[in-house]
Amino acid sequence: MLRLLMMSAAASAVLAAGASAETLRYATARDVYGLDPHGVTDSFTNIFTHHIYEPLVRYDAELNIEPALATRWEVIEPTRVRFFLREGVKFHEGQDLDAEDVAVSLMRMVNEKSPMKGNLPGLKAVEVVDPLTVDLILDGPSPILNNYLTNAFIMDKGWLEEHDAVAPIDASQGEEGYTTNNANGTGPFKLESRRPDAMNVLVANEGWWDTPAHNLTRIEHTPIASDATRVAALLSGEIDLIEPAPLQDAARIEEADGVHMLENAGLRTILLGINHGDALVDGNVEGNPLKDVRVRKALTLAINMDLIRDKIMRGKSRNTGSMIAPQVRGYSDELDARAPYDVEAAKALLAEAGYPEGFAFNFNCPNDRYVNDEAICQAIAAMWAQAGLEPRLVTEPRQMHFQKVDNHAVDVFMLGWATLPMLDGFSVLSAMLATTEGEYGTFTPAGYSNPRVDELTKAIATEMDADKRSAMMIEALGLAKEDYVWIPLHQQPMSWAARDTVELPQAADDLVRLWYAKVAK
Repeated sequence: MLRLLMMSAAASAVLAAGASAETLRYATARDVYGLDPHGVTDSFTNIFTHHIYEPLVRYDAELNIEPALATRWEVIEPTRVRFFLREGVKFHEGQDLDAEDVAVSLMRMVNEKSPMKGNLPGLKAVEVVDPLTVDLILDGPSPILNNYLTNAFIMDKGWLEEHDAVAPIDASQGEEGYTTNNANGTGPFKLESRRPDAMNVLVANEGWWDTPAHNLTRIEHTPIASDATRVAALLSGEIDLIEPAPLQDAARIEEADGVHMLENAGLRTILLGINHGDALVDGNVEGNPLKDVRVRKALTLAINMDLIRDKIMRGKSRNTGSMIAPQVRGYSDELDARAPYDVEAAKALLAEAGYPEGFAFNFNCPNDRYVNDEAICQAIAAMWAQAGLEPRLVTEPRQMHFQKVDNHAVDVFMLGWATLPMLDGFSVLSAMLATTEGEYGTFTPAGYSNPRVDELTKAIATEMDADKRSAMMIEALGLAKEDYVWIPLHQQPMSWAARDTVELPQAADDLVRLWYAKVAK
């Protein structure tokens, strides 16, 4: 209740401040993890920091790659790609962008301690050619190098050194540093102030190198955890844009004057990961029944996704059997087919595996990260109970949830994956299916290893022929499907809401790019 009152008070303070026509008041269900662009893989945090920091290349409003801090690039040799930097770019505190900044930033990102290291695999070194030219040295040809680079933000070397921040932090593990609450980028907006869990204020960068597509002078971002409070703030005029807009309130928002919904099919697939290790984290039997593929298949068959789609997701989600959405390279209609709901078949498989009475296991879900995440997990836990299983459901805030996931302190857990920034099936293969080693397997469930999947994943990383790459991705994802490594549930819908004075494109990756936003004067 105290947090609800605080969030409501923060939203009211925005209105009391008397925002101008060019101020966009933006509310989300949660705050960013921090402002360090290399400190977390969370896509919401990454897109927020993208308003401050910029990469060498970026996605435009239609998710096409275009130049950003680099004006052009060329492949010098298969393992050496040269980038030519834009002249005259300045950081918010006045420093000039140069090649040293790029070298330090990219190596900071791939530092062994950085949680972002898997988002730029294969980078061995960055060589400075001259003040505005750098060579990226790779461990092999990289067919999607520029896709990776869209999420590789550039920081000022001197600023990092001044604030003892050259080493990255891992925000997902609760680490903080100077870069958590301070920022100095080249992007369209500057940080004016940050009050964690209360308000982040950005102001337009008048010295931005690009021609603004937006007309904003100020962004006031308020985390409002309560769905009801967030919607009320929009309907009352205190807030201009909310993300997400709760599905259960979509009809009410559409019927209200002066506001509208922004809804589209999204890329993010919601899945359940399964512990493949030798023991359960929290069970009542010896060993780990989840290592048996029959048990993992039983878990899948016992989930009624049609019911979840119709009742919990208000008919707006897309049920899937695939780990990637149709828009992502490597997708296959055949792999997208879901095994039909069949609780009796699930019981039979459990009995065949030696567990006719079921067993207990830990089931972890966030309650503030994905659309209706807690409600989905409660429904699945009830469905598994009908099959004779005893899921011990734990729902908790995202930071606590992902700390447990990162430390493999989970038996079955929820994760959402949108293949960002790659928009390529290799994202799933390298991060979620490859054997955990080095930059691979950051989110691969404990104990899972398939040598053929590893072989294909490493080949896909350097294969330059697009058709061959797609065929290999389909094969590898097919093997994972046979193994029931993960249980794909659905692609969640994108659901934002805004006042009619706000004009904003909505890309399929569900990321809010306010440098394209306009507020009517």
